[in-house]
Amino acid sequence: MQTNQNQSQNLNTIDILNRFEQLAETYIQELENYSLEELTRKPDEDQWSLGQMYVHLIQSVLYRHLPIMEACRTSSDSEEAAGKTESGVEAYARGSYPPIRIQVPPSKEYTPLQPESKEQLVSGLRDVIRAMRAIEPTLADIPAANTVTHPGFGELNAVEWFALVEMHYRHHLRQKERLDAFLRETKEASEA
Repeated sequence: MQTNQNQSQNLNTIDILNRFEQLAETYIQELENYSLEELTRKPDEDQWSLGQMYVHLIQSVLYRHLPIMEACRTSSDSEEAAGKTESGVEAYARGSYPPIRIQVPPSKEYTPLQPESKEQLVSGLRDVIRAMRAIEPTLADIPAANTVTHPGFGELNAVEWFALVEMHYRHHLRQKERLDAFLRETKEASEA
């Protein structure tokens, strides 16, 4: 687990929080550019709308990442802990997700619902910002040896899960660019 501890010591939670807040504020400001109809328009049945992507970003933090950070308080480092996967080592060395498109098959458990309003998305992102601000000062009290397994990256401690939130939001900027292009094309086609 020494590798985990050394890597997490290189992660400055204040810097991560500042980058995350700037990114979340950008997501909030960008919402002004869309109608609810645009936010719920899907390129096809198997892809998410922009609104679903926003819902995913909100729910992933509130219902997955933050509870896992809290779980790291009491998780005990076991002798069998495998450490990070090769993908995990690379992601944290790079400071970002791999620059590839990750598609999960549609499912009731994973596919986010369409948003009901833009206000729902703004409120949700503000809740995420508040929650990230609240947990940041407590991370130093969680032993770096306490980890919870990420399905792709392996054993991550609370600081690494915290960093993953910002990395995840940055990763979805590529999806946002694809959806923005789809919305522009749809708009241009309807105006032609």
